[in-house]
Amino acid sequence: MDKKLSDNQIESRLAELKSWAVEGNALVRTYMFPGFPDAIAFVTRVGFDAEAADHHPDLTINFRRVRVAWSTHSAGGITEKDFAGAQQSDAVAMRLGNKT
Repeated sequence: MDKKLSDNQIESRLAELKSWAVEGNALVRTYMFPGFPDAIAFVTRVGFDAEAADHHPDLTINFRRVRVAWSTHSAGGITEKDFAGAQQSDAVAMRLGNKT
C-alpha cells in the first residue's frame, strides 16, 4: 500500500506543481481547453494513462473546463502516486491546448 504523505511533504511537493491545490484529501486542478472536443480528448488520454498506472482520478467535465482530483483512497490521502498523476495530467493538458 502507498504511504500517505505528511502535510509538510505535501506542501513541499506542491511548490513544484503550477496551479494545483489541496482540497480535503486530494490534489485538485481545473483546466480550460479551447473547446469541448479538446476537453474530452484530455479526459480520454488521462483515463488511459490512469488505467495503465492502476490509479484513477476523479474527473468533472463542464464544457471546456475539466476538474481533476487525485487522491489515494486506500491510503486515506495524498501519496506519491497522486503527484505522479498530477504531473502526467499537466503533460497531457499542455499537449492539448490547456488555457490555464
